[in-house]
Amino acid sequence: MTTEYLSVTALTKYIKRKFDVDPYLMKVYLTGEISNFRLRPNAHQYFSLKDDHAKISAIMFKSAFNRIKFVPEEGMKVLVTGHISVYEPSGSYQIYVDSMEPDGVGQLYQAYEQLKKKLDKEGLFSQPKRQLVQFPKRIAVVTSPSGAVIRDIITTVRRRYPIAQIVLFPALVQGDEASTDIVKQIVKVNQLGHFDTLIIGRGGGSIEDLWPFNEENVARAISSSTIPVISSVGHETDTTIADLVADVRAATPTAAAELAVPRLDQVLVELKTTQNRIINAEYQLIEQAKLRLKRLQQSTVFTSPQRIYETFSQKLDLLRQRLENQADKVTASRKNNLSQLHMRLRLVAPTYMIKEQKQRLNVLQLRLKQNQLQNLNKVKQQYQMLVGSLDHLSPLKILGRGYTYTTDENDHFISKMADLKAKTINVHFSDGVINASINKMTKGKEDEDDGR
Repeated sequence: MTTEYLSVTALTKYIKRKFDVDPYLMKVYLTGEISNFRLRPNAHQYFSLKDDHAKISAIMFKSAFNRIKFVPEEGMKVLVTGHISVYEPSGSYQIYVDSMEPDGVGQLYQAYEQLKKKLDKEGLFSQPKRQLVQFPKRIAVVTSPSGAVIRDIITTVRRRYPIAQIVLFPALVQGDEASTDIVKQIVKVNQLGHFDTLIIGRGGGSIEDLWPFNEENVARAISSSTIPVISSVGHETDTTIADLVADVRAATPTAAAELAVPRLDQVLVELKTTQNRIINAEYQLIEQAKLRLKRLQQSTVFTSPQRIYETFSQKLDLLRQRLENQADKVTASRKNNLSQLHMRLRLVAPTYMIKEQKQRLNVLQLRLKQNQLQNLNKVKQQYQMLVGSLDHLSPLKILGRGYTYTTDENDHFISKMADLKAKTINVHFSDGVINASINKMTKGKEDEDDGR
């Protein structure tokens, strides 16, 4: 007996075929907790569904995922429908999800709460609200052209404020394309720019019917509008994202129209009342002006105008006198300053300085001459004294008194006999020199004593 072995691919295809033709697995209703979910924008979504004892892989293709109204989150319990099949490359079975909604809470409500939380975190609900124009000239209405909303608004506005113009911007208010249509009309109204107020609304209905006004693109279009927006969607108990973002929420279309325009009869009454108040105020102002004019006419200015000038004339005289006194003081002070400046100028003037320097030069020249004469006389006296002293010390003077001095052949001075080295000597007199020969030398008494 020959055993035929199957390939892995063949076995996997066989198992996949079993899964695909099993009627119980063609449409499965499954509940479980989302696990391993990571949002992939504009792509297929891969995750797992689990309970306390088992886990199954799941895939939801982009076309099916774009139809759900909420964003799945990790750990969220959901209800899904789909079919079971085998992914051949890995040999694992998984559920291919066709639809999904939260378990216990409707998916629209879940999506509503998620978007509400997101926009609130961004500050779209708490941003400053635009003030409605008190007396609008043109009002834009974005709603269905066939619904009761536009009729109620037109009826209310014509009854209350017929001078306002209502312009309908027809839009789908229900269905998958409604939010895009509503956004387009909101943008168009703002681009035209000559509207004072924008009303967005539709009648009551289920949350599915009102869902276009819970879409994020509608909320952001309302938030970006430069024209004040009144939202009137559903009944009084219905609160949409559009109501939270709008500048004013109205419970009904009629209430929206009442918020958008005042009552013309009340405005006329208020205008009449204001006109009467203005007339009365003007009358009172005129009466007060008349009384004031009368008091002015009776005042001294008009009855005795000369009295005014008397005071001013006296004051003028006092001021003139003070001015003259002040002028005299100023003139005297200026004269005094001028004299001081003149004296200072004379002290520093070149002519005065030259004259002073000349006088000083004369004195110095006189003193110089005197000092020169004194020095000359003093020098003469000193010269005479020195001449006299020199004359007393002069050898000639001594020779003139009968003294002589002796020198040898070499003209060396001889003061002692011991200095004689030759027999010839020169004897110097005051009037000449005698050459003499030595015949005999006799020592003096002192020399003899010295010889002993």
